[in-house]
Amino acid sequence: MKIATWNVNSIRTRQDLVKDWLLQNPVEVLCLQETKVVDRDFPRAPFEELGYHVYISGQKAYNGVAIFSRSPLENVGTGFAAILGAEKVGDLDDQKRLICGNIAGIRIVSTYVPNGGTIDSDKYEYKLRWLKLLQEYLQQIIDSGEELCICGDFNIAPDDRDIYKVTKPEDGVVGTTPPERYALKEILELGLTDAFRKFEAEGGHYSWWDYRAAAFQRNRGWRIDHHYLTAGLCDRAVSCTIDKAQREFPKPSDHVPVILELKDS
Repeated sequence: MKIATWNVNSIRTRQDLVKDWLLQNPVEVLCLQETKVVDRDFPRAPFEELGYHVYISGQKAYNGVAIFSRSPLENVGTGFAAILGAEKVGDLDDQKRLICGNIAGIRIVSTYVPNGGTIDSDKYEYKLRWLKLLQEYLQQIIDSGEELCICGDFNIAPDDRDIYKVTKPEDGVVGTTPPERYALKEILELGLTDAFRKFEAEGGHYSWWDYRAAAFQRNRGWRIDHHYLTAGLCDRAVSCTIDKAQREFPKPSDHVPVILELKDS
């Protein structure tokens, strides 16, 4: 089984690129982020014609997540409320950032973590609150005994290997600040492993490059798109790769696909 994640930065703009990629890479599951479209306007047909079941949670112009699956998903849910209940969630489900479902005994979650803006902004505080609730959400899934793969754009470079230019805490570069990295560390301490780091210990491997300043050509990127796995799935992982070539196409997303391959249980 192959499970890919890709922040497409607008599915309507990138639908042909995504369709062509799926024709060349017929993964069992594709998790998307930043679809940027309300559900009724999502371009389902091109992907259903390829044999995918399409599950979406979107909003106009911003955010939005989806899962494409070769087999039907069970127990599909959107937002934190699907697991934690609406009373506990408050304003943290106002933006469409989470969708999950079960396939082949695996709970798959596609997530788009808030960017965080600048360190002195309300968006940064929102991101930290959101990450704390994500920890509770994942704890409940793990406590249920399900195997879990959460993947998507986390908007956090976990450590200094994951960013082209090392930052200092006092720099306040959002995506690398100690509170964000600590929040991610707490999530991983639930019993999750970074699939990419199972196979690659070195730095210099990125999944996002700014459109500006020839960042891709100069490989000035960040690794912020991740698969995090429970122990049983991590044992089954045989590869986790970044399809850097997708950044070379005309009008690409600023992110590229990351593909996890699992052996049969």
